[in-house]
Amino acid sequence: MTITIRSLERRLSSSTKLSPFASMQALRLSANAQPAVDPAKLKIVKRTLHVPPLDEIKTVFHEALSKNFAEVKVEIVDSPDLTEPPFHLATPGLSGRPTILDVGGISFYSNEIEKQKLYDIETLVKHLGYTKELLVIGAAHGPWPHLKKDSDVVVNTVLNKPKSAARSYGITVDETRGKIEFQALPLNETRFSVLGNLFLSEGKPGKVLKVFAKKRTGKDSFIFSMRRSIENRYGKKLVGIGGAFVIQKGSTLQYFPNLLNKPLAEGSRMRRVNSYYLYDSSPPQIAVGTFVSANTDLDLIPHHFHTFSDHKEGGHYLVDSSPETVEYLGYFTPGEVLYKVDQAPPGKAPAVPIPENY
Repeated sequence: MTITIRSLERRLSSSTKLSPFASMQALRLSANAQPAVDPAKLKIVKRTLHVPPLDEIKTVFHEALSKNFAEVKVEIVDSPDLTEPPFHLATPGLSGRPTILDVGGISFYSNEIEKQKLYDIETLVKHLGYTKELLVIGAAHGPWPHLKKDSDVVVNTVLNKPKSAARSYGITVDETRGKIEFQALPLNETRFSVLGNLFLSEGKPGKVLKVFAKKRTGKDSFIFSMRRSIENRYGKKLVGIGGAFVIQKGSTLQYFPNLLNKPLAEGSRMRRVNSYYLYDSSPPQIAVGTFVSANTDLDLIPHHFHTFSDHKEGGHYLVDSSPETVEYLGYFTPGEVLYKVDQAPPGKAPAVPIPENY
């Protein structure tokens, strides 16, 4: 039987009541038939995070970044309107129920993409009790039923709001041309696969940490410097940070899985290293994601940021590749609670040919 949007609308408006999860999945059937996992069937663990005063985090960040960058400034400020350039986020601020969401894990990855587990941000956050307008930003593996191939996704969306101009972006590799393909996702495409590291908040203005760093002199990247600083300072007290930053100047090293070891076209800007493609992207790049002070028994991903840009370049942020000229500007805030959703079983993860301090 052929299912059309019109027939689905009739079915959903009939006397038969469907759950919110079933309704959303049904509306997507006309585009593709692969549903996301029902969040009610997933194991979810909630942890209350340690939330240090912003003044304290400010000092911790400054000390760590000063060891790796020539110029550093960390301030506590009122959040600017982050919907404006250069950030282009889905809401003006980062405040209001700040939450860290860590979903899935790398052992759910499969070379056969149709076997990769699918999640839906919209149904998941409603299951967690978030029903007001909600900013969701971060890094995840892509929605393969929509993009039809292995992919990453830059999540930048606002839920429970009638209209939004903000977009999430899918990132894939065109091996025949040897280049990254970057495309805006439909506003109703809120799925991802395998794993995701997301920051949630009501998107309200509020006090945030403004972090500026210029000219990298050490081995640690911008994000790794800050992540290691909270690891060293807070030990077993779990701290989670979410936010966005812009690489204003300097190129950025990105990577993308190449577990099938496919060759690249001659003259490609990309290069192969073991099971990954590496490539440089040009500024400005906007990055969104999270980092935590420890992976704990929940097997949390320590830090994960994806980037996007007006000039259709982006990917998984590793480190700047032009340390002499790089400039970062970011806004961050600590989360109050963390959810680990569907912790992956132990398994052999793909080897990552990247130094730990990236």
